[in-house]
Amino acid sequence: MSSHLSSILLVEDNSNDVLLIKRAFKQAKLKNHIEIVPDGEAAIAYLSRGEPYADCERYPMPTLILLDLKLPRRHGLEVLKWLRQQPELKRIIVIILTASRENPDIVRAYDLGVNSYLVKPVGFTKLVELITQVDKYWFNLNEKPLLSNGWNP
Repeated sequence: MSSHLSSILLVEDNSNDVLLIKRAFKQAKLKNHIEIVPDGEAAIAYLSRGEPYADCERYPMPTLILLDLKLPRRHGLEVLKWLRQQPELKRIIVIILTASRENPDIVRAYDLGVNSYLVKPVGFTKLVELITQVDKYWFNLNEKPLLSNGWNP
């Protein structure tokens, strides 16, 4: 379990997957704050403090983004490309969490700077295990850079 609370932005359009991921966090006893946006345009609005996400207290900047690929309005890879071009945001940890095992998607994601590419597991127990491992590695073992503005992604 995380020793500190970190904010996670889940970019996922499938309401069933959102529900399962939230339940997996609860089952794993993780207390991370999870904010959910349903598409790529909303993800960019959230990260750029566009409306309705301008309130920094209500919508904290995430330490980690769980990003689906097949999103409406803007594909996950487009969001990743945009994010990596933003000087103040480009070091946020991005994990692709998708059903796609297609090699072109995997290659393109790494070319654009994804930190990790994970395929959504079949079965809730496997999802809980995956979420637990993500928490353990990215929030407890991994060292994150402190940015010049003092924000630690």
